[in-house]
Parts: sequence; structure tokens; C-alpha cells
Amino acid sequence: MSIVEDTDAGDGHHLPAEEDWPQGFGEASWWPFITAIGAAGIYLGAALWLLAGGDDPLVGSSVGPGAIIVSVFLFLVGMYGWLYHAFVVDFWHRGADPSASSGLRLGMLLFLGSEIATFGAGFVYYFFIRAGAWPPDHLPHLLGSLVVVNTAILIASSVTLHVAHLALRRGNRRRFLQWLGVTLALGIVFIGGQAYEYYQFIVVDGFSLSTGTFGSAFYGLTGLHGAHVTLGAVLIGIVFARGMAGQYSEHRHTSVSTVSMYWHFVDAVWVFLVAVLYVGAAA
Repeated sequence: MSIVEDTDAGDGHHLPAEEDWPQGFGEASWWPFITAIGAAGIYLGAALWLLAGGDDPLVGSSVGPGAIIVSVFLFLVGMYGWLYHAFVVDFWHRGADPSASSGLRLGMLLFLGSEIATFGAGFVYYFFIRAGAWPPDHLPHLLGSLVVVNTAILIASSVTLHVAHLALRRGNRRRFLQWLGVTLALGIVFIGGQAYEYYQFIVVDGFSLSTGTFGSAFYGLTGLHGAHVTLGAVLIGIVFARGMAGQYSEHRHTSVSTVSMYWHFVDAVWVFLVAVLYVGAAA
């Protein structure tokens, strides 16, 4: 794959080769590799955390949390570098390329396909548990008012994001930023609500990740989803900042479309998760 050096850019950034398709994805970059290492490290840290439990722990109790913190930092740094150099720098130097829109949307669809497989593996694990002896020894009251409110908040955020996207496509930039800001606020509130729910389960009810197989399934699925919502909130925050900088218009909104696809997918997964894990476990 050929690489074109942009000698005009002050940061020495390697812009994509013109002949590569789709444009914007033909450059050699270490950022996706760094992001992948960070994501893999989060799973490794969770495994080390589990290995630190029990009467005869294999590793120290601080190894797992430390690995997770470092991995999350590495993941966020990689995501920042990846998104900044793939979209922001290229936008300001060369402008948006309409021919790349379909390729970017196709790339997001393929990515969401891999996400379906990831969540599917977690749900299969839960279904195997559910098919066995039920209920488990320790099952807290899962379906409370908090999860209902949190679900309503996340569904509302999908509606506000759709309204914001429509406003942008109609050329109403002010309305776009207003509703996008509301979407970001709702996403942050949802994350805070899930953190409070974890506090109630772990500290008050004594229901933790190590509380049997159901505990591992519950926190594995809800934690995975929470990480995706957090990433979605970061992406919406980046889109909001770019919108404030005037980088979007009715003709230039590809990244708004792809982030919207991701956010709607995360919302749909949560509805399915509530129906299966919260309602299904209590049935």
C-alpha cells in the first residue's frame, strides 16, 4: 500500500494515498494497533482481577485493576489519535470527500456486525446458565425503578440524536448542536445511573462479579454494554466539539451518521439486555 507524505502539514502527518479506496482509510497508522492493544488489555485486566480472588490467589489484588486502568488510558489515547488523524486533520487540510461516505458507513456496519458477535457470545453464556438450576443462590432484586428510568433515558437519547441529525441535514446547525448537547447529557446521566446501580448491588446487596456464575454473566454483559455507552458518549462529545468548530453542514455529516448508527445500536442492545437479563432473570 503506497503512502503519500503531506509536506504542507505542519505535524508531518501521512495523508492517505489517493488511489486507495475508500479514501481516508489508506494510510499506514499505528493508532488502530494501539487502540486494539488497549481494548485487549481491558479483558486481560478483568481476567487478572478474577485470578486475584479466592483462598489461593494467583496474582496480587492490585494487578487486575492496575492493568485495567492502564489499558483504558491506552485505549482512549489510541481512539483519540485514530479519530483525530483519520477525520479532523484530513478534513481541515483537504475537506470532506463525498465519495468516502458510503465506504465509511459500510465500515461502521461491518464493525457493528462484529459487535453483534461479541454481545452474542455473552448472551449465549447467560442462556447456558439460565437453562440450569434456577434461581441461583444469590439473586438480588434486579428489576427496580432505577433500571426503568435508565432505560427511558437511553431510549430518549436515541430520539434526541435522531432529531439532531435531521436538523443538520436540513441545514439548521443551531438546532443540531442543541439536541446533540441534550443527547450527550442523557448519555452521561445513563452512565452515572449504571454506576449507582453497581454501588447498590455490590456495596448494599453484596452482589458482585465473583458471586457465582450469574454474577459473572450479569457484570460481564452490563459492564461490556457500559463500556460501549461510555465510548459512544466520547464519540458524541467529539462530534459536538467538531460541530462547535463548524465542521458539519447539510452536505458534510458522515461522522455524525456513523456515530448515530453506533449509538442506536448500543441503545437497541440495552433494550434486549433488559428484557433478557433483568426481566428474564426475575421471571
